[in-house]
Amino acid sequence: MEIDIRILAMMGLVGFSIAALLYGFLYGRIERQASAERRRTQVAAPPVDIDRAKTSATPSARRRNVQETLKDLEAKQKHKASKSTNPPMQLRLAQAGLSLTILRFYIYSVLTGLVIFVVCLLVGLPIFLVLGAGFVGAVGLPRFLVNFIRKRRHAAFIDELANAVEVIVRGVKAGLPLNDCLRMIASEAKEPVKSEFRTVVEAMQLGMPIDEAVTRMYERVPLPETNFFGIVLSIQSKAGGNLSEALGNLAKVLRERKKMRAKIQAMSMEAKSSAGIIGSLPIIVTVLVYLTSPDYILVLFLTPIGQIVLGISLLWMLIGVFVMKRMIAFDF
Repeated sequence: MEIDIRILAMMGLVGFSIAALLYGFLYGRIERQASAERRRTQVAAPPVDIDRAKTSATPSARRRNVQETLKDLEAKQKHKASKSTNPPMQLRLAQAGLSLTILRFYIYSVLTGLVIFVVCLLVGLPIFLVLGAGFVGAVGLPRFLVNFIRKRRHAAFIDELANAVEVIVRGVKAGLPLNDCLRMIASEAKEPVKSEFRTVVEAMQLGMPIDEAVTRMYERVPLPETNFFGIVLSIQSKAGGNLSEALGNLAKVLRERKKMRAKIQAMSMEAKSSAGIIGSLPIIVTVLVYLTSPDYILVLFLTPIGQIVLGISLLWMLIGVFVMKRMIAFDF
């Protein structure tokens, strides 16, 4: 009877842990969808006649034209954002700047998993650890590397985009056409801004409108800053206005967002360090106890009850690390 109660308690603890993990993974997505819906409700505008707004030159008609353009762009960006939050692997490789095909990526993933499987097998690890390491090497490690390269490329794009926008502003004020300014960035800017604007220029040379070519850049670099740049050019091409002033304000916004991001990283560094120390303490203590008293710690690895306790402790530690990561992750 005592064993039954213990097993039931462990099963209940595992079920509660799984429910907590599911809640932690789904809460952020539900909250973001609700926040986006509230923002769309706040900025929604009544439909207007675009043709009639274009024929009129009054300020109110121009405002209505801008509102209608924003509404169309919002619908398009909503569709693109739904695909950019979890893009397919082929698009993710393109966003990371990698020229791999999806077939070659899967081949490399399988080879990586086989290499890790063989190495772990030669070391003499238990078979379940060997299988787990092979699965992580084939499924988790390649995707982690692609996401890491993708994130680093996006960070480099954000750092250089403000400079590129300011180059366009100075070129427009000097009397250069917008197309020449884009070509200048495509030939002289730093990567990855250089390659992205080169793609825009090539699309324009094939006959694509400039606003659509710039808006498509958001698919390859799904960042709010890229979205801002595409919206400014789309509104200017449809509603007119002072392009240099609009892009100058955009450059100022981009630099302020960069300062805010750096400030958030500086303020959250203490919490990140604390989370790293707390998350690494159980592993460090386990290693030290094994080095000083191996018979004392091996009970957790060799007995069935110890393995169950070790698995539950590892699960709870992962939940704690995930909660701490969510607490210090700021999205703006």
